[in-house]
Amino acid sequence: MAVCTVHPTQSLNPTCSISKPSSFFGHSPRQLVFLASPACNSSTIPRGRDGVLRVTCSSGDTIVIGLAADSGCGKSTFMRRLTSVFGGAAEPPKGGNPDSNTLISDTTTVICLDDYHSLDRTGRKEKGVTALDPRANDFDLMYEQVKALKEGKAVDKPIYNHVTGLLDPPELIKPPKILVIEGLHPMFDPRVRELLDFSIYLDISNEVKFAWKIQRDMAERGHSLESIKASIEARKPDFDAYIDPQKQYADAVIEVLPTQLIPDDNEGKVLRVRLIMKEGVQYFKPVYLFDEGSTISWVPCGRKLTCSYPGIKFAYGPDSYFGHEVSVLEMDGQFDRLDELIYVESHLSNISTKFYGEITQQMLKHSDFPGSNNGTGLFQTIVGLKIRDLFEQITEAKAGASLQAAKA
Repeated sequence: MAVCTVHPTQSLNPTCSISKPSSFFGHSPRQLVFLASPACNSSTIPRGRDGVLRVTCSSGDTIVIGLAADSGCGKSTFMRRLTSVFGGAAEPPKGGNPDSNTLISDTTTVICLDDYHSLDRTGRKEKGVTALDPRANDFDLMYEQVKALKEGKAVDKPIYNHVTGLLDPPELIKPPKILVIEGLHPMFDPRVRELLDFSIYLDISNEVKFAWKIQRDMAERGHSLESIKASIEARKPDFDAYIDPQKQYADAVIEVLPTQLIPDDNEGKVLRVRLIMKEGVQYFKPVYLFDEGSTISWVPCGRKLTCSYPGIKFAYGPDSYFGHEVSVLEMDGQFDRLDELIYVESHLSNISTKFYGEITQQMLKHSDFPGSNNGTGLFQTIVGLKIRDLFEQITEAKAGASLQAAKA
């Protein structure tokens, strides 16, 4: 991953170049020396008028983010929100397979782990296994290729064609600044799990999952209601055995539940969403409402936030999750006007925004995305901003380590 933008300058050697101060995610870069290899000797590099060394490096480790969830649980929407935070449109590889599952933007590459299915649709039927079963997936290849990309090496990644159900010829994937691996099993294999710099699990309750899957598979994929029900029932044992346990390893969990604001609600249109954030994760500080570590219940409806029935309720406090200390931020209900979200945003801390109102701006920008009027969109946006902050902190830490190594 490039530490800073490389500008055309006098060549020093194949891995280093001098540059003037440049934009770094919209901010001025840190006044540091960035070295790509021991071949860069700081004593022989000219300094700027201010006496500061500025060196850009051509490559380094890629930051790897893991996103786990069952099929039809909002991974695609989350990926669109995340890539938007970093800027640039996320698109399939240019000139490649039109049915590719990969999305590439200026900063991020999103890989769908379905591409590591070892059995095509027919093969799974013949063997009587679902795509959730580890026997239907090549974890050795997944580990080898994620590791290679993290180390800055390109790979020929396989493609699982969701249209035909076949395994297509592979596509070339070059190491990005940020690699997101999303799918059923990003935290299943301990080897792959160790490669992750941050991990998220989307935990959708059975009631909500059923409603979402019907909407997606009937409207977008032409499946019948009967086939969707049969698919859910067939997948449930494997989901419980292989997918759901991964949430215990996640650094952040977005849990989507039926509302508690409407007694005996069966429609599933109003949602209660919880953002569960693990304490003690390097480069990640949990978001809090009003006072860090306190237990808060807040109904913001009134003069500054328009709320129709059944209203909106926030909650925050410390908790325990699979034996880990966590902070939990909860929203129940939905927004009537997204432009008023700024009122809620102003009461949240540790949200890693670059400017006042950035969360509200992102939500308005993608108001047509599913979940934009409730906690799913809000918390996905917040986690995206936290990942951007984590990336910048890791990048700066590596740059600092390079500086110390150069001085040694």
